[in-house]
Amino acid sequence: MKPKERMAIPRQQPQELNPAERINNFKEVTSGLPEEQALLEANRCLQCKKPHCIDGCPIRNDIPSFIRLLREKKFEEAYWKVRETSTMPSVCSRVCPHEFQCEGRCIRGKKGDPVAIGMLERYLTDWMVANGRTMTRDCSLSNDRKVAIVGAGPAGMTVAHVLAYQGYQCTIFEALPVFGGMLAVGIPHYRLPRDIIGAELAALKHCGVNIQLGVTIGRDKSIQQLKDEGFLSVFIGVGAHESRKLGIEGEDGTEGVLHGVDYLRRVLTGEDISIGSKVVVVGGGNVAIDVARTALRTGSDEVFILYRRTKNEMPASSVEIHHLEEEGVKIEFLAAPVKIHAENGKLSGVECIRMELGEPDDSGRRRPVPKQGSNFIIDADSIIPAISQKVNHDADAGIDFQTESWGTYTVNSRTLQTSVEWIFAGGDDVLGPQTVAKAVYQGKVAAESMIRYMEGKDLEEGRDLTCYMVDW
Repeated sequence: MKPKERMAIPRQQPQELNPAERINNFKEVTSGLPEEQALLEANRCLQCKKPHCIDGCPIRNDIPSFIRLLREKKFEEAYWKVRETSTMPSVCSRVCPHEFQCEGRCIRGKKGDPVAIGMLERYLTDWMVANGRTMTRDCSLSNDRKVAIVGAGPAGMTVAHVLAYQGYQCTIFEALPVFGGMLAVGIPHYRLPRDIIGAELAALKHCGVNIQLGVTIGRDKSIQQLKDEGFLSVFIGVGAHESRKLGIEGEDGTEGVLHGVDYLRRVLTGEDISIGSKVVVVGGGNVAIDVARTALRTGSDEVFILYRRTKNEMPASSVEIHHLEEEGVKIEFLAAPVKIHAENGKLSGVECIRMELGEPDDSGRRRPVPKQGSNFIIDADSIIPAISQKVNHDADAGIDFQTESWGTYTVNSRTLQTSVEWIFAGGDDVLGPQTVAKAVYQGKVAAESMIRYMEGKDLEEGRDLTCYMVDW
């Protein structure tokens, strides 16, 4: 097929559940592409000599190669091409913000729609499941070296994948009662079905990984105790599960004030929680979007999002914003809460102020500036701030870690070694709240560093690494 013919193929769109139907359940909203559409979409790829899509992928997947194999109908081979670099394509293909990563760098996006790289990656994982193909690799014989992993999120899972397949005895300690970290308690089922997380769990168990749920390192057992028990190295991947507060009057001690990740955790672990009919969510990222859509699905009638900038500045995925608006959630742009009003200790309304955009801040986005005298009140039963998260440092007990000003762990940016030589860290507890793909990549880097540490090798020699770090 000639480039001109490829350019004429429109981007293939997956089927989606009807909005009126889907707000009543947690079924996956977006279906995968059927084979005919997947092949059409794969044929849109121009197979660039300098594939910028790879540069946009935090994991550095060989995107042109797996797409080429896909359009040749070598589906299993294409899947394993992805697995050469990614430990969990079934997850990344569903929840990564592709428009800001691989698809955001696709050359086709300069004059139209980029190739639907995420949907093609998902097609391969779905095909493997539908056709009963094994998605686990043979594991090396045990080398009797023990490694502890604190946190069962994507970074910790990746460390366990890499080490276990090379024969290391891995134990994952997870404080939550469920496996998956933020994948399980921060991403609703309609975006990430729980059988996907279950498949990742099964793959780790297949290689002998010991998973202990409901164990909080730093409370139930210290990191030093892990070393005393014979664990040669420790990886900390506890994520960023602690909500940041708004810091406004009435936020503390008022019934009806919840925080984003706390609310999602309670709902997604099965708690029956009532937040009332009218709900205000604060924030413009994917957590805020997930909170608002989850509130609809748990019985709230009116859900508003307050966002202090405009739609163009929202960091959430455009697909998620589109789904949100389809489902009837209203977004109040250029508005921010300034005070929570209460009657008899229970929230009655949220006082807000209008904003206007000023000069750009350090992020490059125009800074929101309050418009004096523009205050207004929204009646509400609940308010759920979802503005960001920070790291919980329970695991630190007894260890003198160096941390950054925002509370993330200080690490060597090339090896992810912390200030304690036998302890490594990665994912959101180093990056702050970031994408699954970046956590996976850091898990791979950390695992290789841990192997070198345990084998007495130089951690950096011969490695061409640039870890994704955040300059707070």
